[in-house]
Amino acid sequence: MDIGKLLSDVLGNSGGGRSTMSGKLGGIADSLANKGGNTGGKSGGLANMVGNSLGSGVGGGLVGGAISGGLMSAVLGSKKGRKMGGKVLAYGGTALVAGLAYKAWRDYKNNASPKDHSQDTDLDHVPADSGFSPELERSRDDADFRLTLIRAMIAAAKSDGHIDQTEHKRIAKQIEALNLGPSEKAFLFDAFSADSDPMQTAKLARTQEQAAEIYLASCLAIDPDDPEEERYLERLGDCLDLAMDLRRHLDHQAISVRQNMLETTPVS
Repeated sequence: MDIGKLLSDVLGNSGGGRSTMSGKLGGIADSLANKGGNTGGKSGGLANMVGNSLGSGVGGGLVGGAISGGLMSAVLGSKKGRKMGGKVLAYGGTALVAGLAYKAWRDYKNNASPKDHSQDTDLDHVPADSGFSPELERSRDDADFRLTLIRAMIAAAKSDGHIDQTEHKRIAKQIEALNLGPSEKAFLFDAFSADSDPMQTAKLARTQEQAAEIYLASCLAIDPDDPEEERYLERLGDCLDLAMDLRRHLDHQAISVRQNMLETTPVS
């Protein structure tokens, strides 16, 4: 499967959202402001992660497309809380999820109090052997782990059951119209039609590190004010067998990035 083509054809260029990013979103905003639209450099940092979000930051492109009315729009809907998480993923992608999950995991293992890492500028410098490098990982079903994170985010975002038969048909038509191969389309059909089953999502995690990434990605995809989606996240954490203290560290990251995004997003 051509993952890069899958993402670029489904989502297009997520750069359109970058020009609206300003203010004080710590390392994310600073990197974007400094780099602007230049995604071809070798300096790394979150600006480079944004530029590569369609290739190595699967979640970023996927959720970012929803914000501009793409394929995920019917799944994410218009709820403000979910949009905030979606915008964070749009700018950072799975590299951002991995970096935040890694630091939350490290704090947890060191018995430290939860810290806000959303403003750290080194979130893309996760050790390759840490278990928090989605582009290098395989899930339990031997899939590219970036695809697993897509599945997890879709399941979480539609866990409130707001996708009815009419919406499913509309999504199916959009997928058919995409310039994708059979395997890429089959993946999308499967991901969008699957039930939001936290047990099935949890079974995709091969390690506890992957479980932490799945949980955090799902946490950013939901609307935290929706009781049904909150219950889904709680069940997912149980199915992933994540310790409550680790969940608190991961939840803290999601809360922090949402808050920072709210503070830096212009009021429309």
